[in-house]
This record gives sequence, structure tokens and C-alpha cells, in this order.
Amino acid sequence: MSSNKNVVPEAKEALNRFKMEAAAEVGVNLKNGYNGDLTSKQAGSVGGQMVNIMCPARTVHLTRSNWSKSNQLQHFTYQFNLAV
Repeated sequence: MSSNKNVVPEAKEALNRFKMEAAAEVGVNLKNGYNGDLTSKQAGSVGGQMVNIMCPARTVHLTRSNWSKSNQLQHFTYQFNLAV
């Protein structure tokens, strides 16, 4: 089964508009129809921009300084990404 099928066929036009907007934001000139002349980098930047808009990642920094080991204060910085 292909994962490249729209669950809602009526959404095809909206997805095409979204793709064109994402391409414009990253400076890629998409045409309606065939775009096989794009480089992998250009096509990837369009797809990446679409993912960034649909699933923005937030980076959170937490610092913990209330833990000690052998009477020495240990500082830790945790960094992780949240997808919302």
C-alpha cells in the first residue's frame, strides 16, 4: 500500500496550494505539473518546509543545579525537542 495517497481526495487542491506556498518561502520555483528538473536539494527544501509548518519543533533548555556529588555542585543542561 502506498503512503502517498490522500486520505481526503478533496484536499488535493489545498495540498497543492500549500506546496506552492512552501516552495515560494524557500525560493524554489515550482510549476504546475511536472517538476522533474528540480535538484534533490530543492525538492527536499520544499518538503522540509512543509514539515516545519505542519509539525513545528520547539527546543527547550532546562538547567539543573540542585544535585551534588562528593560535595561538589554539578551543573547539567538538558536539551530536547518537542513536536507540537
